[in-house]
Amino acid sequence: MTIFRNEALKNALTRNIDLTPKIIGKISEIYGSEVFGMDALREQLHHDTYEKIKLTIESGQIIDRKIADEVASAMKTWAMGKGATHYTHWFQPLNGATAEKHDAFFSPSEGSRSIERFEGKNLVQQEPDASSFPSGGIRNTFEARGYSAWDPTSPAFIISGTLCIPTVFISYTGESLDYKTPLLRAVSYLDKAAVDVCQFFDKNITKVFPTLGWEQEYFLIDEALFFARPDLVLTGRSLFGHAAAKDQQLEDHYFGSIPERVTAYMKDFEIEAWKLGIPVKTRHNEVAPNQFELAPVYEEVNIAIDHNQLIMDLMARIARKHHFRILLHEKPFAGVNGSGKHNNWSLATNTGKNLLSPGKTPKNNMMFLAIFINVIKAVYDHADLLRAAIATAGNDHRLGANEAPPAIISVFIGEHLTKVFNDIVNKVKEDKMTPDEKTVLKLNICKIPQIIMDNTDRNRTSPFAFTGDKFEFRAVGSSANCSPSMIVLNTIVANQLILFKEDVEKMIHGNDDKKDEAIIKVLRNYIIASKNILFEGNGYGDEWVKEAEKRGLSNLKETPRALGAYLSKKSKDLFAKTGVFSMRELEARYHIKHEMYTKIIQIEARVMGDLALNHIIPTAIKYQNLLLENVRGLKEVLTEADFKKKAYYQLELIKEISDHINGIQSDVSKMIEERKKVNQIEEIDKKSLMYCDKVKPYFETIRYHADKLETLIDDELWPLPKYRELLFIK
Repeated sequence: MTIFRNEALKNALTRNIDLTPKIIGKISEIYGSEVFGMDALREQLHHDTYEKIKLTIESGQIIDRKIADEVASAMKTWAMGKGATHYTHWFQPLNGATAEKHDAFFSPSEGSRSIERFEGKNLVQQEPDASSFPSGGIRNTFEARGYSAWDPTSPAFIISGTLCIPTVFISYTGESLDYKTPLLRAVSYLDKAAVDVCQFFDKNITKVFPTLGWEQEYFLIDEALFFARPDLVLTGRSLFGHAAAKDQQLEDHYFGSIPERVTAYMKDFEIEAWKLGIPVKTRHNEVAPNQFELAPVYEEVNIAIDHNQLIMDLMARIARKHHFRILLHEKPFAGVNGSGKHNNWSLATNTGKNLLSPGKTPKNNMMFLAIFINVIKAVYDHADLLRAAIATAGNDHRLGANEAPPAIISVFIGEHLTKVFNDIVNKVKEDKMTPDEKTVLKLNICKIPQIIMDNTDRNRTSPFAFTGDKFEFRAVGSSANCSPSMIVLNTIVANQLILFKEDVEKMIHGNDDKKDEAIIKVLRNYIIASKNILFEGNGYGDEWVKEAEKRGLSNLKETPRALGAYLSKKSKDLFAKTGVFSMRELEARYHIKHEMYTKIIQIEARVMGDLALNHIIPTAIKYQNLLLENVRGLKEVLTEADFKKKAYYQLELIKEISDHINGIQSDVSKMIEERKKVNQIEEIDKKSLMYCDKVKPYFETIRYHADKLETLIDDELWPLPKYRELLFIK
């Protein structure tokens, strides 16, 4: 049964909500209590076994079957001690969600008896159906076999009485069908490449791993109002809705007092997050009304992504308990801020150093500059691939407005580091440097403060900004799995570091005394080659669009056009060289992303047509009939002269409503016809482009007429909750 606006408003306003906060004591007492991490392993396993599994995890080697049996036994004992009755392999298929199939620990025994059983083979591998997940043609519907395999680097955890074991997901023929597998490949590739470069500066560095701190933005909507908006229910965003007289223009929501009901919700999901070892630390109001943000402490990238996927599910489930619905769509409301998931990325070493934080010595400054400049060079060379990695139908609505970065990929480094770059370019000569010049380079150019946050302002319009000791990739969408962007970023940086090492070694020619000189000269060349990607100004200005075009930077605003970078020769060569994707896997992701875009626009078109024809137009006609009755009544009691004067407004309003009704009916009919034509196209990339170019443009015109009707029709009759209610009711 459809819930209409007035009933939804009544339910939202009269609901009784318990705002009593949970009492938990110290966070440290519950943190990680539902996680089978290294502490639990140490407690449950024999010391020798624990050391073996620890070494195996750190080295990335295959787990020995005997060790797997011991770990499985310990994991079962621990999980059952916490009330778990089932286990599941928890994986991340290419639909952007997480997946799980639960099996009970018990196994029937003789007669009516049973025992609890969980062995190494159950831990290491399962066989979920692979036919119904997106595969981009890797699997056919009649080819169902797929395998999930334990990822020991990400700890198991318990949710709702089920032991969840993070795993990779691959096809019967060995191709990855998930996000985790290529991510782990990229991380491994980056580790080796970065260690080789670090050896130029510090022989103690033997391991490098990328870290990630994500910032999750989201909207909260009362569930009664949510269910009265079929567009929010089915698409995650409002396809119609006139702007409220007041939204975010007074800038009074950002960092303001968090509403009591929202605070109660935040506390509940934070408690559950802490139990699962998710280091959630920050919460605050975001810029738009009813928009909020949470952020954790950074972690190793694989675990950070697992935790982000987990917390999105956790937030949605707990929101329902508080009679909220969470909106993770990148642009759920037109005209106000959309939601992103800023990815704060850096590189850490086994020696405890952050490679994107300058050290106190010239040597460490040089290592920082080498990593820093190579990251920028990698982004410059593969900017289109980075754009493709964050391309979705939802993100297309967000990019380029209301503090979201534009679709043009650029890098912000701040005034201080720009000066450092200029010094390197201007002071390094092509010919051999003198000892004095080397000294100047070491002591002046490389004398960078260890903490440079105050020297690096923030640019909220920059897609890829250096923020003191990390890069913030701001263009990632709020609903996205972080893996695609992190796979690309780690891969291109690893590839660039390999090229850097080769370039330096060519210049050294076996003479170690020339190492510093060679490094500086190579870095200088990289700065010059990639300078066009550096931009410190306003990313929203038309001037930047023109300037970016002059610089040769792409402005790929629509997902179907952005995705072409996946199959460019440069990208194919990159992934063939690194082994992060096979050609079949790469093509599969290209097709899946096009197919996902097509389906989203297709669903939105259907929902828009349904709402327009079955909700908005009937309401408009109903109100129009009331006006007609009023006009007929006036005509009966007024003279002809008075009637023309006093019925003028009603007559004009009737005409205006008729114009908008006709506009909606006409455009919906045209949109449906275009959709039928486009659906005949078999090539999925061509189909997604046609949905973008031929179907999606009608969204704007249909919405224009509908939103105009919202301002004309009696407020009591309008069927859909309005922006002023969705964004402000608590």
